[in-house]
Amino acid sequence: MKAKIHPEYYTDAKAICSCGNTFTTGSTSKMLKVELCSKCHPFFTGEQKIVDTAGRVERFKRRYKLNE
Repeated sequence: MKAKIHPEYYTDAKAICSCGNTFTTGSTSKMLKVELCSKCHPFFTGEQKIVDTAGRVERFKRRYKLNE
C-alpha cells in the first residue's frame, strides 16, 4: 500500500443524533451528525413513525381513500 494516502481514523469519533442521543464510534471524521440512531429508529423501538414531509401521507390517503 502507498504511504500517506489514507485518511486518519478516529476511534473516539462522537456521533450526535437528531433526537439528542450521543455515542462514540470509529470514523474518519471527528464528529458525525445522524438522523436516526438505535434509540429513535422504529426497528429498535417497536413504534411506527411516519415522517410526513409536505403532506405526502395525507395526499396519498386522500388519493386512495384510505381515511374511510
